[in-house]
Formats: sequence, structure tokens, C-alpha cells
Amino acid sequence: MRGVNPTLLTGPPMRLRLGAHVLPMVGRVRMYVCGITPYDVTHLGHAATYIWADAAERVLRWHGHTVTVARNVTDVDDVLFAEARRRGESHTMLATLQRASFENTMATLQVRPPDLAPSAAQHIGHVVQLAAALLDRDAAYERNGTVYARTAHAAAQAGFTHDLALERAAEFHDSPDDPDKDDPLDVVVWRASKPDDDVSWPSPWGDGRPGWHAECTAMVLALFGPSVDIHCGGADLAFPHHACEAALAEAATGVTPFARSWLRAGLVSIGGAKMAKSSGNLVLVEDLLREHSPGAVRLLCLNRPWAQGWTYEPAALDAAEATLQELYAAAARPGMAPGAAAVPAALLDDLDVARAVAVALEDGGQAARTLIELLALS
Repeated sequence: MRGVNPTLLTGPPMRLRLGAHVLPMVGRVRMYVCGITPYDVTHLGHAATYIWADAAERVLRWHGHTVTVARNVTDVDDVLFAEARRRGESHTMLATLQRASFENTMATLQVRPPDLAPSAAQHIGHVVQLAAALLDRDAAYERNGTVYARTAHAAAQAGFTHDLALERAAEFHDSPDDPDKDDPLDVVVWRASKPDDDVSWPSPWGDGRPGWHAECTAMVLALFGPSVDIHCGGADLAFPHHACEAALAEAATGVTPFARSWLRAGLVSIGGAKMAKSSGNLVLVEDLLREHSPGAVRLLCLNRPWAQGWTYEPAALDAAEATLQELYAAAARPGMAPGAAAVPAALLDDLDVARAVAVALEDGGQAARTLIELLALS
């Protein structure tokens, strides 16, 4: 049987578990990763999300799956446009430079480049198609050149109370107080241009630009069809972004679920607040890499439950560096310990890196070498 790995036929079934979801996979695995808005440098909170997505991809590839990863770039966004104006640059130049910087940081951290790297600006036409499909299915309505989707149900489906959903919608600039909306929790699919807008595209409803949630929905549908196997992003994106993204796709296509599973990496905090530029409490990856190895930064992010939020402290990175050196020493020990099989098994079980590290340190030899190779800790 040419081209078939016999161990995939004779060994036990290999299924990835993510949280409560066990995911039998056949052939190609479709993974979508919410990417950056390219207006500033990469901080540790960004890196943790992409390192976890990379780890999941590597585990699946290790077990014989073909994984197609799409990681988008949100290069149509008010934050990007505002930063470009502040710097006196074109938004396309700013996005190009910041994207290059981000990709260089990812390469240093040994995050595999995505197979597909769509940008919102490349998919304007698909957003227009999405808006038209939603209107055809009475899942959207048009007011004054803006197309709104009926997404009020998405909050409850995501486990958010109405009041909390309104708070999060305001936080993510979804304008719940917009008087043209039928419901405050409806979201914009296509936003009509304002007099002071300097970036817009034509549409059947007039000049305008996409809504944020619609951008990701349109990119997923264009690249993968109506569903994906694993959708990755930060935990803070659960609502409104991921919930509305799924609601738009499911309303437009009639296919459910939009995502078979969600890998939302726990948020990184510092000083008691989520790491974010708006909080002014960033830890930049380029600063960490001046004194620590890429493997240590990866291990710092990975050696914990993937959905768990955590607080960055410099001592934790020092500890990760020390653990990494212990793994290297363990890998130098001879022998084919039983733990060599236990390491990938632990990673299939909800990406349990902590258990895999414990096995590798105890058994050493091939177990430690397997862990280092599988998680790109060298």
C-alpha cells in the first residue's frame, strides 16, 4: 500500500481532544487562526495564541494528518487607519511593515508559516457576497447603505448574558447604541462610508467597507467552505467576534456547526490587567528574545493548560529556561524509554504539555527528544 503509514492502520485510533470535544479526523484538517491587525509590534499575548495554534498543528502533523492552516491579516480596520494617520503614513505601508515584523518574530519563535495568509483587503468582494447571501435569507437588513446582520441570538449561544454582551459589544466597537439597528447586538456586515472616511470600496449599497466579524467569516468561507475543524484565537474573542463570525456563516450557508472546535488561548495578564496596547502594559517578544531563547518563550506559553489565563512574571520565564535546559540534559540520556509513546499521547489529550514535560523529564532519552522535536523547543 504505497503512501500509507502502516502504523496508522494497525495502531490505536488517534484522536485529538480539545476541551470537551473529541475530534476524529479524516485526511485534511482545516485550521483557521485569527491573525493580527498590523499596526504595532508583537507582544507576549499575541505570541501565546499563535504558539498554541502552532502546537496543535504540529501534534496533528506528527500523527499523520495533512493540516491546512489559514492565518488572516486584518488590514481593514479603524485602529490601523487611525495609527497610519497619526504617523503620517499610508495604511497599506504601515500594514506591510508591521506584518513583516510580525512574521519575522513568528519565524524566530519557530511558529510555522501558514499555508494561507489571507488579508481582509483581498476579500472585499467575498464580504459583499456574504452580505448579499444574508439579505437573501432574511438574516440581514440594509439601512442607509449599511448592512446589519441579525446576530442578537449569538450572545446566548456563546453563554453571555444580555447585559454582559452589551458591555462586550461596546468594548469591541460594535456600536450597540446605533439607532439604525433593529437590535443593539446586531452587527455590521457592510458599513456605509462616512464623510471623513479615506478608505472605501464600492458595493450594491454604496461605498463603504466590511465589518470586522464579516471579514473573518468571508475569508473562512472563501478558503475552506462552510466549516472548519479547528478555529483558533485569543480567549477574549469568544464574544462578540467568534460568536458573531459563526452566526454569520451559519445563517449564510445553513451549515452547522461553523467550527467543530475552538482553540481559544488563555489571556496573558500583567499588573492585574489583560496585556494590550490600550492598557499600556505590554511585554514585547523582541525584548524577551534579547535575553532568552525562543524555546524558553515557547515553553513559558505552553507549559500550562491552553485555555487558562495566566500572569506574566520575569521569574516564570527564568524557570522556563531552566526547565528547557533540564529537557536538553534528559534528551542526552540513552535509551528508548516507554515515555516516548506517552509524550505524543499526552499531547493528543487536550494538548497536555505539562504532563508531556513531566514524562520527558522522568524518562529522558527518546521521550525528551520526542517532546523537544514535536513542540519545536530546540
